[in-house]
Amino acid sequence: MTIQQIKYFLELAKELHFWKTAEKVFISQSSLSRQIQALEDELEIKLFERDKRNVKLTNSGKFLQEHWAEKINEFDQIIRQAKKIDAGNLGTVSITYPGSITFEFLPNFLKILNTNLPDLKLELTEPTDENHEKLLLDYRTDLAFSRDKIKNGNIDSLKLYSEPICLAVPNNHWIKEKSLPSIADLQDEKFIISGLHQTTFFASLLRSLFDKYGFEPRTTVESDFGGMILNLVSKEIGISILPLSFKSAKVENLRFIKLDEKIDLYVNWRKNELNKTIKKVVEYAKFTEIK
Repeated sequence: MTIQQIKYFLELAKELHFWKTAEKVFISQSSLSRQIQALEDELEIKLFERDKRNVKLTNSGKFLQEHWAEKINEFDQIIRQAKKIDAGNLGTVSITYPGSITFEFLPNFLKILNTNLPDLKLELTEPTDENHEKLLLDYRTDLAFSRDKIKNGNIDSLKLYSEPICLAVPNNHWIKEKSLPSIADLQDEKFIISGLHQTTFFASLLRSLFDKYGFEPRTTVESDFGGMILNLVSKEIGISILPLSFKSAKVENLRFIKLDEKIDLYVNWRKNELNKTIKKVVEYAKFTEIK
């Protein structure tokens, strides 16, 4: 039994059509049929019910499809990681990040990497669920920037900086920075913020902030995309609460008023990482500046 045979099986289990599957895996239909038959013979399990018109998975086939699909995905991820380690400076580094660092820290960081590791390829992903811990442990990312420290014995974390969170309001809004009221005075305002029901760190921070001042915000638009929120606030549709980093987007008709709350940025990576390039990239993250 080979890895390739298992991949053929999984593709056929998905397509349930020998000719279409053979085209997708770039072999002849007869070769595919022989590979599947050899797999069945070795396992002594019938994987498919087939006649001249139809191909169906047996119950044993369904069981193996469910479990093998996950294992093959893990296997492929591990192989990709080994290739990255082997490639060194010429390899690829995957990075996940929160949208709030898009406008200042991340571009500055990427500029440093481009200068010092010009042959390094980067894969950037902004995950909406922010489950950076699982992405790291599953080898689906190599570095994760996050607003909270990942507390896992298999992950190292480093705090890079802290910054204020701010009210974002249109220029003509009645709130002035020198006469900033208590947040409790904003109960009648329309808010454009992340959904407070979500499990992300920033949604949790907002829930704590509103709980502290004893009211539930009047949310008119929920969005996790900072660029969208900035544009809606600038169109005077509502106000928001965002990290100060978003000020670097330089959106017109927008003011940022610092609140007495701060948020951190961490870089996280797998403990005992064998890819030396990852450690270099972490070092460059330490020296990336923001205004």
